[in-house]
Amino acid sequence: MARIAGVDIPKQKRGVIALTYIFGIGKSRAKDILDQAGVSEGKKVSDWNDDEIGKIRDAVSQFTIEGELRSEVSLNIKRLMDIGCQRGIRHRLGLPLRGQRTKNNSRTRKGKRKTVANKKKATK
Repeated sequence: MARIAGVDIPKQKRGVIALTYIFGIGKSRAKDILDQAGVSEGKKVSDWNDDEIGKIRDAVSQFTIEGELRSEVSLNIKRLMDIGCQRGIRHRLGLPLRGQRTKNNSRTRKGKRKTVANKKKATK
């Protein structure tokens, strides 16, 4: 397995797909990295030589990825929560942030249903 940015890249996959295993690198950025390194997009990771892996590592190091990116994202979310804006409050409550309705859906954000029991009617 090739190891780039602290992530084991699967050998049997094509280069473009394999680079997406790194947090912060999607398909378009992976294509840019491979073009910059001069490696064919369809070439499998097992066919990369040491020189190509070194060029890819250099190209990947120019981007904010993995731990640094994760901490940046979490700090941004924490900042939203601290200033008390709408999105920060929704993060705090564990609700959807982007205007979705919550009456019927959004089970992923809200979690498992919490059933509320009915009040019993008072007898006269």
